[in-house]
Amino acid sequence: MANIKSKQKNIKRIQKRTIRNRATKSKVKTAIKKVKKAIISKEKNISELLSLAHKEIDKAVSKGVFHKNNGSRKSSKLDNFVKKNSISKKI
Repeated sequence: MANIKSKQKNIKRIQKRTIRNRATKSKVKTAIKKVKKAIISKEKNISELLSLAHKEIDKAVSKGVFHKNNGSRKSSKLDNFVKKNSISKKI
């Protein structure tokens, strides 16, 4: 532990942010997993889950948890997964 008071406060702030960032990352991962699971099991509410996943990714980017490019990459990767698997269902 640091001896300087400002550094002690800084450590507490970092710990709070870390907890918040982990929660946000977890929400994003869970949303993406739900979409992939729904596609594989061929559920009806894929578009709703997809929009929720995009919303969670955008929130994480706006809060600064993810860089803008990282959020875009996650969204794009998820969209490509949806396209690829929805085409294979139609054939």
